[in-house]
Amino acid sequence: MILITGAAGKTGRAVVRALVGRGAAIRALVYRAKQVQPLEELGAQEVMVGDMRVRATMDQAAQGVRSLYHICPNMSPDELTIGKVVIDAARSAGVAHFVYHSVLHPQVEAMPHHWQKLRVEEHLFESGLPFTILQPAAYMQNILAGWDSIVDHGVYRVPYAVETRLGMVDLKDVATAAAIVLTQGMHQGAIYELAGSEVLAQTEVATILSRSLGRMVCAETEPFNVWERQARAGGLGDYQIESLGRMFRYYERYGFWGNSNMLRWLLGRSPGVFVSFVDQILHEMRVSPQGCQERYD
Repeated sequence: MILITGAAGKTGRAVVRALVGRGAAIRALVYRAKQVQPLEELGAQEVMVGDMRVRATMDQAAQGVRSLYHICPNMSPDELTIGKVVIDAARSAGVAHFVYHSVLHPQVEAMPHHWQKLRVEEHLFESGLPFTILQPAAYMQNILAGWDSIVDHGVYRVPYAVETRLGMVDLKDVATAAAIVLTQGMHQGAIYELAGSEVLAQTEVATILSRSLGRMVCAETEPFNVWERQARAGGLGDYQIESLGRMFRYYERYGFWGNSNMLRWLLGRSPGVFVSFVDQILHEMRVSPQGCQERYD
């Protein structure tokens, strides 16, 4: 049995889907009762509802599992606290393999949510648990937040300069790599960067979108105050706004990418490229627009 924390998010669902495809037995931990049925429909054998910050919840969730894949809620100000609770519960339960979903370049103190993940990694080192750490780059799927603007208006908006160069990775590749690590016995003690093979300026992203959509798409910088107003309307709080703002400034100044060799080795093939991702999204939307939306939200 493999426990997946944070299983209701897009990363969690992708990892559950990949593990079920490999015949693994899954226990999924979700935060809300309404999230149970979608995980059961994906093939999770057990779905628990609970709060990762509560030690009793994690003690119960970790009982009887061989491996644990920990995904913290995105941009949580409590990431370090949650990480310590989950790691300590796994140690008490005798979990044989703890896999942590970290982030590419957690060493960057200028991005608070990256720095918190580094502190969780440090606690994992000190726990004595057999571990693997996965450090994925930004997902290609992140562009879907602005998909309506791209398709309907031909505008790809980003909250940093359009010349900013980023390396993106397909979440499907990340999930496949996670499933491989969780179902093979040769990855304990490893830290793996999971990065794609392309580094693209946002203008280049717009060019690829234009070709795939068959219409002109222009990259535009969205002023931060406009982005912030929309983010707050969408429910983001002060910590998330501040952390994302600092991340955008870091991206703009330095870019953000990694090396694809490790992901290529894990997958046994080259990681997916952005044009293939866009073409797949367009195919899925033609087949089932609602299903595609639910898959990547």
